[in-house]
Amino acid sequence: MSDIEQHSVLDELPGDLMIWVLIVSELLVFGAGLAAFMAVRITDPAMFAEAQDHLNRAAAGANTAILVTSGFLAAKALRLREAAQRAKARLMLVIAAVLGVAFLWIKVLEYRADAAAGINIDTNAFFTFYYLLTGFHAAHVVAGILILLLVAWRDAPRNIEVGAAFWHMVDLVWVLLFPVIYLLR
Repeated sequence: MSDIEQHSVLDELPGDLMIWVLIVSELLVFGAGLAAFMAVRITDPAMFAEAQDHLNRAAAGANTAILVTSGFLAAKALRLREAAQRAKARLMLVIAAVLGVAFLWIKVLEYRADAAAGINIDTNAFFTFYYLLTGFHAAHVVAGILILLLVAWRDAPRNIEVGAAFWHMVDLVWVLLFPVIYLLR
């Protein structure tokens, strides 16, 4: 076979095939969770709308801006590393990770305010899904922060590419969770 015949779409993916297997599987899990959320929402839209009014949309909007900015910095880190600007690339990765920590801090403040208002995972179906989906996402943010710091330390371009791909999955999931949980009526 010639080189042209052996070329496939998988060769065009950034990073390794296994990171894409992980990303796709995670997106499927989050997609199933969002589909279940929407299916249950149909059974009691008034309760879901009333429960949604207890959420802090401003905090969630700020978290959206934080994660999108963090994703931009992770992508910028790869470009900087490819341009042999290693120190700047590492700095972008560390700042991206710090923004991930800021996201988690805001999420913790949200959870604390909910708890102070007597809202927990057992309050109703909306909050069961809210805590499960946002908590599972927060666990991915923690993993992403660790990955960003690891690739800042072991900063080969391929490592940064794989780490940034995972971080972009975390961004994408939040960009889907935010409107469905906080805004959709």
